[in-house]
Amino acid sequence: MEKYIYELKMKVRDYECDLQGIVNNANYQHYLEHTRHEFLTSIGISFARLHEEGVDPVVARLTMAFKTPLRSGDEFVSKLYLKKEGIKYVFYQDIFRLPDMKVTVKATVESVCVVNGRLGDSALFDETFAPYLSE
Repeated sequence: MEKYIYELKMKVRDYECDLQGIVNNANYQHYLEHTRHEFLTSIGISFARLHEEGVDPVVARLTMAFKTPLRSGDEFVSKLYLKKEGIKYVFYQDIFRLPDMKVTVKATVESVCVVNGRLGDSALFDETFAPYLSE
């Protein structure tokens, strides 16, 4: 069973849907990114501050498995948990339609840090993420 450490509720907006009346695939990546950013904000990490300090977290790889489409007006919850693998932080993210909790997307997002222009570890992330890491 997944050990979610953060969740964010959202609602599908009309303009996120394509001709088929379902959320366009690209918008799921926006939902996932917004969830990660809100998680970081919730634990006191500011992207702007990180950049000023020479630390830039970037997505190295993203995989998404689409299960059930979302439609305009649907409410959903985006959940995540986190692991560290080498220098990568791997976010495991799932989106569930509300209220039936049907899985809409399962995603894995591998993130790395560029520190002062070079790929490397971030002591700030290591320290801040330690209490949230899944085994």
